[in-house]
Amino acid sequence: MEGEDGPAEESDESSVSPEENEIVEDDGEKKVKGDPRAFYNAKIWKRMLIIIAGAVNNILLGIILVFITLIPKDEFVSNQVSVFSPCSFSAVSGLQPGDKIVKVNGYDVNTSTDFSFALFTLPLSEVDGDELTVYKEDCAFDLYAFAGSNITEKTTAEANNSAVTLLQESQNKLSSASNKEEAYKIFCEYYDRIAGVLGTKVEEYPDVTDPRDIRKRYRTDMTVIRDGERVELKDVDFLTTSSSDSDKPQLSIDFYVEPIEKNFGTVISQTFAETVSNVRMVWGGLIGLITGKFSINDMSGPVGIASAITEVASVSLERSGFGSAVSSIVYIMMIITINLGIVNMLPFPALDGGRFLMLLLEGIFRKPIPRKVETAINTVGLVLLLGLSAFIAVKDVVKLFIGG
Repeated sequence: MEGEDGPAEESDESSVSPEENEIVEDDGEKKVKGDPRAFYNAKIWKRMLIIIAGAVNNILLGIILVFITLIPKDEFVSNQVSVFSPCSFSAVSGLQPGDKIVKVNGYDVNTSTDFSFALFTLPLSEVDGDELTVYKEDCAFDLYAFAGSNITEKTTAEANNSAVTLLQESQNKLSSASNKEEAYKIFCEYYDRIAGVLGTKVEEYPDVTDPRDIRKRYRTDMTVIRDGERVELKDVDFLTTSSSDSDKPQLSIDFYVEPIEKNFGTVISQTFAETVSNVRMVWGGLIGLITGKFSINDMSGPVGIASAITEVASVSLERSGFGSAVSSIVYIMMIITINLGIVNMLPFPALDGGRFLMLLLEGIFRKPIPRKVETAINTVGLVLLLGLSAFIAVKDVVKLFIGG
């Protein structure tokens, strides 16, 4: 029937009322009635792609941020030993110049990030202070202390350099010593030679043996490539130094590594290699939480992350300038981005990984999980995640104010 304003408008057949958009069960499959483009109406493989898209984007952004952090560098850090410091525990316990480190404590090492993470996760060991390796370390340390105490303003630069060369030469000899007597003989020989180049008289040799029975060491097995062959090194020690902030000694890297020349090819290869290393580092951290290697106190939320960014940026700004501070911030952003991508894909309720797992089960059994069950599972997961987030936030706030 026509009214005064003309014929009545026909309803748009493509419009869908809210009631028609409800999720219904159709032959065991979830459907959104009236909307063929709805998520639950898509094929399972398409829904899986949608679910993982966020994590993939996080990883892609992480690759871009890694690339940005590498651009300003003049060269890159390798995992091949170049030279040792004048007093090196790792040198006298088996590591040699030219060794390419490929495994530390069972953790594969491909980049400097892998190496740093492997060292960071090393347990602090208590070792017998009377064993041969520790005796060699004492010999190396005492030689270093002797040289350092006799290098003065009166000694020439040539004499100082000769002393350093002799210290590094003595490390190789001490490393190959088969017993304490042989090690002490080497010690006395180089004690004389160092005294000679520094113009110091030797009245008597010091007693190398320290009366302590137990030493704290960061000790690990390593695999290196030496002259093209894989060599397994047992009980390699790293220099440990006392910390003013903690009773736990700090680990020090007591050698230098060969640089990697910066060019277009190495920038691209290092970008992808460092991204893979950071992904592995995040997984390693998560596994460490599960196995008890790390505790929940090692985790940080937004408050802790903001505090860390501020601290890193201020230190970088003070030491190296504005560019270094920006680079440090971008690096932390990269870690956070990759972290988000990986954590979000964990097979835990309320996370994308949990939803992906449900879709996988739906594909295997060809029957979707009932909507009410899925909602209940995700709700429980969300509550647990929120509780964990709240706990970590409170911990970070307390740590921010009282320290620790």
